[in-house]
Amino acid sequence: MLSYPSAISLSTRSLNHLADLVRDRRNTLRSGWRRLDAGQQALLALAHLRNGDAPAQLAAGFTVGATTAWRYVREAVDLLAATAPTLAQAMAGIARLAYAILDGALIRNDRLGGTANRRYYAGKPRHHAINAQVIADCAGRLKWVSPALPGSTHDLTAAREHGIIDALTDKGVMTFADKGYQGAGGTVRTPHKRHHPRPPLSRNQKAVNRSHARIRALGERANATLKTWKILARLRCCVQRASAILAAIFVLQLTEEQRHPG
Repeated sequence: MLSYPSAISLSTRSLNHLADLVRDRRNTLRSGWRRLDAGQQALLALAHLRNGDAPAQLAAGFTVGATTAWRYVREAVDLLAATAPTLAQAMAGIARLAYAILDGALIRNDRLGGTANRRYYAGKPRHHAINAQVIADCAGRLKWVSPALPGSTHDLTAAREHGIIDALTDKGVMTFADKGYQGAGGTVRTPHKRHHPRPPLSRNQKAVNRSHARIRALGERANATLKTWKILARLRCCVQRASAILAAIFVLQLTEEQRHPG
Protein backbone atom coordinates (compact mmCIF):
# COMPACT_ATOMS: atom_id res chain seq x y z
CA MET A 1 0.00 0.00 0.00
CA LEU A 2 1.26 3.47 -0.89
CA SER A 3 1.30 6.30 1.63
CA TYR A 4 1.57 10.04 1.02
CA PRO A 5 2.30 13.20 3.04
CA SER A 6 -0.57 15.65 3.44
CA ALA A 7 -0.71 19.24 4.70
CA ILE A 8 -3.28 20.29 7.33
CA SER A 9 -4.49 23.89 7.21
CA LEU A 10 -4.26 24.42 10.96
CA SER A 11 -1.83 26.19 13.27
CA THR A 12 0.39 24.51 15.84
CA ARG A 13 -1.97 25.88 18.53
CA SER A 14 -4.51 23.19 17.68
CA LEU A 15 -1.85 20.48 17.57
CA ASN A 16 -0.36 21.50 20.91
CA HIS A 17 -3.76 21.87 22.56
CA LEU A 18 -4.92 18.41 21.50
CA ALA A 19 -1.52 16.83 22.26
CA ASP A 20 -1.69 18.25 25.81
CA LEU A 21 -5.15 16.73 26.30
CA VAL A 22 -3.94 13.35 25.06
CA ARG A 23 -0.82 13.53 27.22
CA ASP A 24 -2.83 14.39 30.33
CA ARG A 25 -5.23 11.55 29.62
CA ARG A 26 -2.37 9.06 29.30
CA ASN A 27 -0.79 10.28 32.53
CA THR A 28 -4.12 9.95 34.35
CA LEU A 29 -4.54 6.40 33.11
CA ARG A 30 -0.85 5.62 33.68
CA SER A 31 -0.91 4.35 30.14
CA GLY A 32 2.04 2.29 28.99
CA TRP A 33 3.77 2.25 25.65
CA ARG A 34 1.73 3.15 22.56
CA ARG A 35 2.50 2.98 18.86
CA LEU A 36 2.19 6.78 18.51
CA ASP A 37 3.18 9.45 21.00
CA ALA A 38 0.71 12.16 22.05
CA GLY A 39 1.79 14.59 19.32
CA GLN A 40 1.45 12.00 16.56
CA GLN A 41 -1.95 10.92 17.83
CA ALA A 42 -3.08 14.55 17.82
CA LEU A 43 -1.77 14.98 14.27
CA LEU A 44 -3.60 11.85 13.14
CA ALA A 45 -6.89 13.08 14.65
CA LEU A 46 -6.51 16.53 13.09
CA ALA A 47 -5.90 14.96 9.68
CA HIS A 48 -9.16 13.07 10.08
CA LEU A 49 -11.21 16.08 11.19
CA ARG A 50 -9.72 18.76 8.95
CA ASN A 51 -8.90 16.77 5.81
CA GLY A 52 -11.53 14.08 6.15
CA ASP A 53 -8.95 11.29 5.77
CA ALA A 54 -10.45 7.86 6.48
CA PRO A 55 -8.95 5.57 9.15
CA ALA A 56 -7.55 3.28 6.44
CA GLN A 57 -5.65 6.21 4.89
CA LEU A 58 -4.44 7.38 8.29
CA ALA A 59 -3.32 3.87 9.17
CA ALA A 60 -1.14 3.72 6.06
CA GLY A 61 0.28 7.19 6.60
CA PHE A 62 1.11 6.64 10.28
CA THR A 63 2.04 2.94 9.91
CA VAL A 64 -0.51 1.69 12.41
CA GLY A 65 -3.48 -0.62 12.07
CA ALA A 66 -6.83 0.73 10.86
CA THR A 67 -8.44 -0.23 14.18
CA THR A 68 -5.71 1.60 16.10
CA ALA A 69 -6.18 4.69 13.93
CA TRP A 70 -9.93 4.63 14.53
CA ARG A 71 -9.43 4.21 18.28
CA TYR A 72 -6.95 7.11 18.41
CA VAL A 73 -9.37 9.38 16.54
CA ARG A 74 -12.28 8.44 18.78
CA GLU A 75 -10.26 9.11 21.94
CA ALA A 76 -9.06 12.50 20.66
CA VAL A 77 -12.56 13.56 19.63
CA ASP A 78 -13.98 12.62 23.03
CA LEU A 79 -11.24 14.54 24.85
CA LEU A 80 -11.93 17.67 22.82
CA ALA A 81 -15.71 17.34 23.11
CA ALA A 82 -15.46 17.09 26.90
CA THR A 83 -13.98 20.61 27.00
CA ALA A 84 -16.57 22.22 24.73
CA PRO A 85 -18.58 25.03 26.37
CA THR A 86 -22.24 24.42 27.07
CA LEU A 87 -24.87 26.87 25.86
CA ALA A 88 -25.01 28.41 29.33
CA GLN A 89 -21.24 28.92 29.33
CA ALA A 90 -21.25 30.31 25.80
CA MET A 91 -24.01 32.77 26.70
CA ALA A 92 -21.54 34.65 28.91
CA GLY A 93 -19.84 35.85 25.72
CA ILE A 94 -22.93 35.95 23.51
CA ALA A 95 -24.69 38.27 25.99
CA ARG A 96 -22.08 40.95 25.26
CA LEU A 97 -22.75 40.96 21.52
CA ALA A 98 -24.57 43.81 19.81
CA TYR A 99 -26.63 41.09 18.13
CA ALA A 100 -26.37 37.42 17.27
CA ILE A 101 -27.24 35.38 14.20
CA LEU A 102 -28.99 32.01 14.52
CA ASP A 103 -28.97 29.49 11.71
CA GLY A 104 -29.32 25.77 11.13
CA ALA A 105 -26.80 23.58 9.33
CA LEU A 106 -27.71 20.30 7.65
CA ILE A 107 -24.75 17.93 7.53
CA ARG A 108 -25.05 14.96 5.24
CA ASN A 109 -24.59 11.45 6.61
CA ASP A 110 -23.98 8.48 4.33
CA ARG A 111 -24.33 5.79 6.99
CA LEU A 112 -28.11 6.05 7.03
CA GLY A 113 -30.75 4.68 4.75
CA GLY A 114 -34.06 2.87 4.62
CA THR A 115 -37.31 3.46 6.47
CA ALA A 116 -35.75 2.71 9.86
CA ASN A 117 -33.85 5.98 9.68
CA ARG A 118 -36.59 8.14 8.19
CA ARG A 119 -36.19 10.67 11.01
CA TYR A 120 -32.80 11.59 9.61
CA TYR A 121 -34.09 12.20 6.09
CA ALA A 122 -34.08 15.92 5.29
CA GLY A 123 -36.79 16.66 2.78
CA LYS A 124 -35.38 19.85 1.25
CA PRO A 125 -31.94 18.54 0.18
CA ARG A 126 -33.39 15.01 -0.17
CA HIS A 127 -30.72 13.09 1.68
CA HIS A 128 -30.04 11.79 5.18
CA ALA A 129 -28.50 14.39 7.45
CA ILE A 130 -28.16 15.75 10.95
CA ASN A 131 -29.37 19.17 12.10
CA ALA A 132 -26.96 21.42 14.01
CA GLN A 133 -27.93 24.86 15.32
CA VAL A 134 -25.26 27.55 15.02
CA ILE A 135 -25.00 30.88 16.83
CA ALA A 136 -22.65 33.43 15.24
CA ASP A 137 -21.62 36.99 16.02
CA CYS A 138 -21.95 39.99 13.71
CA ALA A 139 -18.70 39.03 11.95
CA GLY A 140 -19.85 35.49 11.25
CA ARG A 141 -17.60 33.88 13.86
CA LEU A 142 -18.82 30.77 15.63
CA LYS A 143 -20.07 31.40 19.16
CA TRP A 144 -21.77 28.08 19.80
CA VAL A 145 -22.64 24.85 17.99
CA SER A 146 -25.43 22.61 19.26
CA PRO A 147 -25.45 18.83 19.55
CA ALA A 148 -26.85 16.98 16.55
CA LEU A 149 -30.52 16.22 15.98
CA PRO A 150 -32.14 14.19 13.16
CA GLY A 151 -32.14 15.98 9.81
CA SER A 152 -35.94 16.03 9.60
CA THR A 153 -36.10 18.27 12.68
CA HIS A 154 -37.41 21.74 11.88
CA ASP A 155 -34.97 24.53 12.76
CA LEU A 156 -37.39 26.21 15.17
CA THR A 157 -38.10 22.89 16.89
CA ALA A 158 -34.36 22.23 17.18
CA ALA A 159 -33.69 25.69 18.61
CA ARG A 160 -36.41 25.25 21.21
CA GLU A 161 -35.25 21.76 22.14
CA HIS A 162 -31.74 23.06 22.82
CA GLY A 163 -33.14 25.98 24.82
CA ILE A 164 -31.57 28.51 22.47
CA ILE A 165 -34.59 30.82 22.16
CA ASP A 166 -35.05 31.06 25.92
CA ALA A 167 -31.32 31.57 26.54
CA LEU A 168 -31.08 34.42 24.02
CA THR A 169 -34.26 36.03 25.30
CA ASP A 170 -33.24 35.79 28.95
CA LYS A 171 -30.01 37.66 28.13
CA GLY A 172 -31.83 40.18 25.94
CA VAL A 173 -29.69 39.38 22.87
CA MET A 174 -31.21 40.66 19.65
CA THR A 175 -31.01 37.72 17.24
CA PHE A 176 -31.53 37.56 13.48
CA ALA A 177 -32.76 34.32 11.90
CA ASP A 178 -34.33 33.16 8.64
CA LYS A 179 -37.96 32.28 7.90
CA GLY A 180 -37.49 28.83 9.38
CA TYR A 181 -37.70 30.44 12.82
CA GLN A 182 -41.03 32.23 12.25
CA GLY A 183 -42.96 32.30 15.50
CA ALA A 184 -39.91 31.93 17.73
CA GLY A 185 -40.82 35.05 19.68
CA GLY A 186 -38.60 36.56 22.35
CA THR A 187 -35.69 38.53 20.95
CA VAL A 188 -35.51 36.53 17.71
CA ARG A 189 -36.27 38.56 14.60
CA THR A 190 -37.28 36.94 11.31
CA PRO A 191 -38.11 38.46 7.89
CA HIS A 192 -41.65 39.31 6.88
CA LYS A 193 -43.39 36.44 5.15
CA ARG A 194 -46.43 36.64 2.97
CA HIS A 195 -49.23 34.29 3.98
CA HIS A 196 -51.78 33.43 1.29
CA PRO A 197 -54.35 34.92 0.74
CA ARG A 198 -52.98 38.05 2.39
CA PRO A 199 -51.88 40.91 0.11
CA PRO A 200 -48.26 41.11 -1.12
CA LEU A 201 -45.63 42.58 1.14
CA SER A 202 -45.49 46.35 1.26
CA ARG A 203 -42.52 48.39 0.08
CA ASN A 204 -41.43 48.98 3.68
CA GLN A 205 -41.68 45.28 4.51
CA LYS A 206 -39.56 44.40 1.49
CA ALA A 207 -36.96 46.99 2.54
CA VAL A 208 -36.89 45.49 6.03
CA ASN A 209 -36.40 42.04 4.52
CA ARG A 210 -33.46 43.25 2.41
CA SER A 211 -31.77 44.78 5.46
CA HIS A 212 -32.46 41.62 7.45
CA ALA A 213 -30.94 39.47 4.69
CA ARG A 214 -27.76 41.56 4.61
CA ILE A 215 -27.29 41.08 8.33
CA ARG A 216 -28.16 37.39 8.32
CA ALA A 217 -25.84 36.69 5.38
CA LEU A 218 -22.91 37.25 7.72
CA GLY A 219 -24.10 34.24 9.69
CA GLU A 220 -23.56 32.06 6.62
CA ARG A 221 -19.84 32.49 7.24
CA ALA A 222 -20.21 30.46 10.42
CA ASN A 223 -21.73 27.55 8.50
CA ALA A 224 -19.01 27.92 5.89
CA THR A 225 -16.42 27.78 8.67
CA LEU A 226 -17.87 24.48 9.84
CA LYS A 227 -17.67 23.06 6.33
CA THR A 228 -13.93 23.83 6.12
CA TRP A 229 -13.61 20.79 8.38
CA LYS A 230 -13.86 18.22 5.61
CA ILE A 231 -15.16 15.50 7.91
CA LEU A 232 -18.44 17.46 7.92
CA ALA A 233 -18.70 17.55 4.14
CA ARG A 234 -20.19 14.06 4.35
CA LEU A 235 -20.19 12.22 7.66
CA ARG A 236 -19.49 8.53 7.34
CA CYS A 237 -19.84 7.65 11.00
CA CYS A 238 -22.68 6.55 13.24
CA VAL A 239 -25.03 9.47 13.97
CA GLN A 240 -24.45 8.85 17.68
CA ARG A 241 -20.92 10.21 17.18
CA ALA A 242 -22.02 13.37 15.36
CA SER A 243 -22.51 15.51 18.49
CA ALA A 244 -19.03 14.69 19.79
CA ILE A 245 -17.49 15.51 16.42
CA LEU A 246 -19.31 18.85 16.26
CA ALA A 247 -18.20 19.74 19.79
CA ALA A 248 -14.60 18.74 19.05
CA ILE A 249 -14.51 20.87 15.91
CA PHE A 250 -15.98 23.82 17.79
CA VAL A 251 -13.23 23.59 20.41
CA LEU A 252 -10.55 23.41 17.72
CA GLN A 253 -12.06 26.39 15.91
CA LEU A 254 -11.98 28.43 19.12
CA THR A 255 -8.38 27.33 19.62
CA GLU A 256 -7.47 28.48 16.12
CA GLU A 257 -9.00 31.87 16.94
CA GLN A 258 -7.32 31.84 20.38
CA ARG A 259 -10.67 32.11 22.15
CA HIS A 260 -10.70 28.77 23.91
CA PRO A 261 -11.92 29.22 27.51
CA GLY A 262 -9.09 27.03 28.82
